[in-house]
Amino acid sequence: MTKVHCLNPIAKCGLDLFSDNYEIVDSADQAQAILVRSASMHEMELSDNLSAIARAGAGVNNIPLEDCAQKGIVVFNTPGANANGVKELVVAGLLLASRDLMGGYQWVKENASDPDIAKKVEKQKKAYAGNEIQGKKLGVIGLGAIGAKVANIAFRLGMEVYGYDPYVSVDAAWSLSRHIRHITNVEDIYRECDYITIHVPALDSTKGMLNKAAFDMMKDGVKIMNFSRDTLVNDEDMKAALASGKVAKYVTDFPNPVIAGLDNVITLPHLGASTEESEDNCAMMAVKQIADFMENGNIKNSVNYPACDAGVCQTAARVTICHKNIPDMLTRFTGVFAKQKVNIDNMLSKSKGNWAYTILDVESEISEENLKEIEAVDGVVKVRVI
Repeated sequence: MTKVHCLNPIAKCGLDLFSDNYEIVDSADQAQAILVRSASMHEMELSDNLSAIARAGAGVNNIPLEDCAQKGIVVFNTPGANANGVKELVVAGLLLASRDLMGGYQWVKENASDPDIAKKVEKQKKAYAGNEIQGKKLGVIGLGAIGAKVANIAFRLGMEVYGYDPYVSVDAAWSLSRHIRHITNVEDIYRECDYITIHVPALDSTKGMLNKAAFDMMKDGVKIMNFSRDTLVNDEDMKAALASGKVAKYVTDFPNPVIAGLDNVITLPHLGASTEESEDNCAMMAVKQIADFMENGNIKNSVNYPACDAGVCQTAARVTICHKNIPDMLTRFTGVFAKQKVNIDNMLSKSKGNWAYTILDVESEISEENLKEIEAVDGVVKVRVI
């Protein structure tokens, strides 16, 4: 029986995908797998029993990835599961940045009791006039699952769309409309576009990328949307750009003390993936990944170990090994089985950065002696037999 602990409420449609061989438990210490959404795990003591963590969402900054890798805990996320929900909110952000809907709404609310409100509307509405997005240039920085959807729908809304992503995946490239202009230098987006929306992960190379240097290259009155990560924008530089008029509107899903409440800033309380459909999709995807890993040892959408899929084991046993990405590991593993005259029917090994993962399908049962000998190999951090 595989024990699973939920650190946050997980949609029932996802948990229902677990077979009777799984049990939801109240304590993380008992669990072989953990499902999490936003709860921070950085202060948690990670049990030696724990083999997998699945984040029902894309961002994993709430999980200590390197600590998990060192203990052989595979961390999954669910890229693309909430893409449509975020895409729709970005479209709303485009409209909020273009038309002063918030100002108009607030005026109506404040004057709701005025018996002459219907007459006063005709004089007042000019104060909230805006622009149409049709025909305007939109720059999409990052063409992953969300960015590609945003680019496509913006084109269908009549915008001229520029897309930038030096690492665009084959899947994303196939999903992009042929009308999207693929830009090879992000500075061209800064210089050309009336609207800019950013959809990249928070890496050392991307944190603070929207800063004074970037703003200085942009058109006066540019409108910027950030529904990706708070840290991608330098808040103090944004504050200055708003004050000077360089940035006309900033729509963000990440309120903080520097930005929240500023004029020409529309701040939403992290609503990007807050739809029933997104939460359901993330839950189902996370559960499927946990089940495939626990039952078959396969890894899909891990952020700290490589993708590795050997299908369903057709032999007597499958051995999975989390280990450091150092030379000669496969020779050592196969040597252990050769010494015991255990035949390896199928073998798959992949690496990702400092870490690697190996699957070995063997034609006879694994002895305790074999297992201990593999565990003793320098660089091995966790071994499972399925």
